[in-house]
Amino acid sequence: MSDRQQLADPEPRFPASDVDAEGGTQPVAPVRRRRRGRRIALIVLLVVALLAGGGALAGGLYYRSVNSSIDRVDAFTEVPEESRPQVVAKGAMNIMILGSDSRDPENAGGSRSDTIILAHLPKDRSSAQLISIPRDTWTNVPRSKQGRGGRDAKINAAYAWGGVPLMVQTVEKFTGVRIDHVAMVDFAGFKEIVDALGGIDIDVEQGFTSTHSLNPGGKREFVAGRQTMDGAAALDYARERYAFANGDFTRIKHQQQVIKAILDKAASGGTLSSPTKLNSFVKATANAVAVDESLSLVDLAMEMRHLRSGNLGFYTCPVKGTGRVGSESVVFPDNARAKTLFDAVRRDSVEQIVSAGK
Repeated sequence: MSDRQQLADPEPRFPASDVDAEGGTQPVAPVRRRRRGRRIALIVLLVVALLAGGGALAGGLYYRSVNSSIDRVDAFTEVPEESRPQVVAKGAMNIMILGSDSRDPENAGGSRSDTIILAHLPKDRSSAQLISIPRDTWTNVPRSKQGRGGRDAKINAAYAWGGVPLMVQTVEKFTGVRIDHVAMVDFAGFKEIVDALGGIDIDVEQGFTSTHSLNPGGKREFVAGRQTMDGAAALDYARERYAFANGDFTRIKHQQQVIKAILDKAASGGTLSSPTKLNSFVKATANAVAVDESLSLVDLAMEMRHLRSGNLGFYTCPVKGTGRVGSESVVFPDNARAKTLFDAVRRDSVEQIVSAGK
């Protein structure tokens, strides 16, 4: 399936609680926080890599101070080692990125985690492959230490039932890929990041009117063609799904466009040469990122300093279609094709990932 055929509902949001199949609200395992927001961890992982390329001592000290201020999540302590996949390709890295949007007007309660991305970084760090797993994918969720799960459900139920550790277990069981690191994302952070860059350029393929908007003058109109968007417009663009017949497909494509545009602007829009812009940009990203306890953004930055948006590939876990299980609307994975795709990830075969992801 190509990057024009994405099937995921990227209404990114993180719960303080979730509603289970029996209708009860259950608390999520706590996450240590020093700040309220969660922004785009992917941008920090990749863009800080761009910024680290200079290698100056002052820059190195600056990045280390940023790294030390990042929020940390205990992602693996409760994951039983005996249940985890073995490492197949040493040196490759797999990062689970979980999406949230705590300020989405459609999600005042913050009840679900809806964006799940497996980011594969090959051993040579020459590219990155980002595979979206639809939030409603019907799969087996292992039983958490709190006694919840242990049955088939939508994959995003794992977060509600056992927090990040159960998400790690569930994604590892579904994909057969061992997760090395975890990053937390808040797509509402698009606004601050884009504004820090002075806007981004987006090619709008289809004109539409947003169904909810940050525009004080009312719902925002997007006209087909290339246009420069400020942070509020980019956030509206990345959130919208109801304006499209295939809203879930279109919305994730728009988020991918925004991610690429941010990376392009950060690398070529004068950010690197302007201390003021650089500082604002780094603060807008790193100040609200959450990653697992062991991930060093500085080390990763140095490994990935040559990576650009053109080296990113966006894919979606193969699916057979949608349907219903009882009262729930779900996505049925194409298990045979998914196995081929994730086996390529396990073996660090980029060429086969690209082929299987088409």
